Parts: sequence; structure tokens; C-alpha cells
Amino acid sequence: MEYTIHDVARAVGTTSRTLRHYDSIGLVSPSRVGHNGYRYYDNAALVRLQRVLLLRQLGLGLDAIGDVLDAQDDTSAGEARILADHLAVLRGEGRRITDQIGAVERTIAALEGAAADGTERDLMAEKVFEGFDHTQYRDEVEERWGKDAYAKSDSWWRGLGSEGQQGWRERVARLSADWTAAAERGEDPSSLAAQELAARHVEWLRSVPGTPAHEGGDLRGYVLGLGEMYVADERFAANYGGVDGATFVRDALRVYFA
Repeated sequence: MEYTIHDVARAVGTTSRTLRHYDSIGLVSPSRVGHNGYRYYDNAALVRLQRVLLLRQLGLGLDAIGDVLDAQDDTSAGEARILADHLAVLRGEGRRITDQIGAVERTIAALEGAAADGTERDLMAEKVFEGFDHTQYRDEVEERWGKDAYAKSDSWWRGLGSEGQQGWRERVARLSADWTAAAERGEDPSSLAAQELAARHVEWLRSVPGTPAHEGGDLRGYVLGLGEMYVADERFAANYGGVDGATFVRDALRVYFA
């Protein structure tokens, strides 16, 4: 089954020009081009386009998306697994949006109630900011590494600004994609490629203010502890293609500090 570029553009809510741009930069190519010059897209092309759109929603630029897709398994089984990871992220986002909807509904009800009876409502008690907190892991970070660690990291993150935060996300996405690709190639954790990734990973961790890696604490213990967490916590394992990929990261980090 094939669809014309106009059909796809209409379904996605974009323009044919955007789809042609994706083709020109090698991001999403049509399955074939007809004699009349029309572009046609089959199911495989549609799946790739969906992955591009999902990564765009995560805040990645087109260059970073290309790097991520090139590093991932493009077999049907591989794409299904990758989309399952995306689905987990979307479900989390769905819960956040549901919380936001509830918060706004409670705010409207409180304001309407106040207008009706002249009694001021306690908006904080109504949890009107539920779902809006970008610091969703604050309690977890403070429990593991202390309040000062969270405060410094949060201040650093806010100071980056939107452009700096975007660049940071792209850097993390490339590192995660490279780890995933190395694991899928079957690299040995002690190989040169794996150890180069481990060095990049440690450098990345050291660049974040507030963490033991940045503050001169127990770097080895901190990094190896994170490696164990990558494997044990599915939220982190998903960044490396699942538990198998996270296990590869952990083992490579162990070799790095051996």
C-alpha cells in the first residue's frame, strides 16, 4: 500500500514542502518516485516518519534525529522495540497532560466559585500546579545526593536558556544513540569503541554542576552507582534501548574504572 505525498502531508498536518525537505536531507525518503515526479510513501516510510515526529516532539533538531535514526536498528523487530520505548515516553507525557488538564479545571472551578460566593479559594490546596513541575525528579535527586546538589543543577539548567537546553538535549541524544548502536553491534564492554563511549559518558556527567562527578566527590562510586541504576530503573534503561543496552553501558563503565 502506498500513499501520495499529498495524502501523507494531509494526514500529518504538515506541507509537501516539509516532506520534500526531509527527503533532501536523507531523513525520510519516499518509497518511490513515479514517472510524473510524484512521491509515494509505503508503510516503512510512514513508520520512519512517525519516529521523526516523535523525536521532534522530544525537542531534538533534525541533525540529531538523523544521527539517532542512523544508529538504531531499522528492521521491523527493531522498529517495534524502538516505538515501544517511544510509547512509554508518550504515556508518561499523557499522564502529565492529564494532570495539567485536571489542574486547570480545578483552577476554573475555584475562580468561578470565588466569583459566585465572594470567598477566596486556597489555590495551592487545589493543586493547581500539578503536572506543570519540570522538577519531577526533585525529591529523588535530593534523597540520593542532597538538596544542594539539586539546587546547583537546577540553577545551572535554568541558566542555559532555551537554546542551551536544546543543545544539551541533542548532546545527550547522540550519546544515548551511540551507546545503543554499540550494544546492538555486539561490542565488547572492554573494546576501544566502548571505552571511548565510557570516557564521553564520564565527561558528560562531570559537566553537570551539583553532582558528585562535578563537585570532586567519589566519581567512581557515583558513576558505577548510576550504571546500576540504568539497569534497575526502566526509565533510564529506555535511553539505551532497554535492559540489554543499559547492561552494556554499566559493564563498560565498570571496565573504565577497573
